[in-house]
Amino acid sequence: MTRKKVKLAFITNDSARKATFKKRKKGLMKKVSELSTLCGIEACAIIYSPYDTSPEVWPNTMGAQRVLAEFKRMPEMEQSKKMVNQESFIRQRIAKASEQLKKQSKENREKEMTEVMYQGLTGKGLQNLNLGDLNDLGWVIDQNLKEVYKRIEAVKKGASTSSSSSAAAAAAAASQAVAPPMEQKPAVVELGLDPMQRTQTEWFTDWMNSNTSDQHIGYGHADEMILPNFNDNHNANVWPNNFYP
Repeated sequence: MTRKKVKLAFITNDSARKATFKKRKKGLMKKVSELSTLCGIEACAIIYSPYDTSPEVWPNTMGAQRVLAEFKRMPEMEQSKKMVNQESFIRQRIAKASEQLKKQSKENREKEMTEVMYQGLTGKGLQNLNLGDLNDLGWVIDQNLKEVYKRIEAVKKGASTSSSSSAAAAAAAASQAVAPPMEQKPAVVELGLDPMQRTQTEWFTDWMNSNTSDQHIGYGHADEMILPNFNDNHNANVWPNNFYP
């Protein structure tokens, strides 16, 4: 359960004020002790009240005197750098509250003029508005128009980006289309033969592919020869002596 926020104002009831003082004083001393123990700092607290004859000091009189003496040895600029009294504290809170009020008033005025703008779009007249209201209404309309133009530009950029991406994808698909298979020539395996042996091999291949008993076979670039029939003379010298002695 959340605690109820306490209103920072003087408590007019004497008994309630005294009870609050005792409770808050005890809590303050506890916090100073915790701060000094946890952070290892020098701190002291001196509290005067109309309910006690002597002030209450933490941790003790000697400790408070030591901390105050160290504070007085500091330069005056350093002493007052972060010093806050009741008046300055109140002024800071007033300034902060004024800024919050100004910001909230601006937001409320903007919402009010936005509502008037929507009413005008539905056909309601603007005769009851004064000059200040019209100025504020014009500012709200300008802000909304800027937002509309900004969104239109964003949509246009998105559309152009998507169209360019689609064109790039179409071009990529067209470039990856299947082309007609190209005629591949059979690979010729060279067996490491010298020129004369390759000529003999070509001659023998041509002879084996021939369907006639006698044919003219081109040998080299100029010479021609007739291959004799094996049936006529089996002992004939089939191979030229130039290649197979």
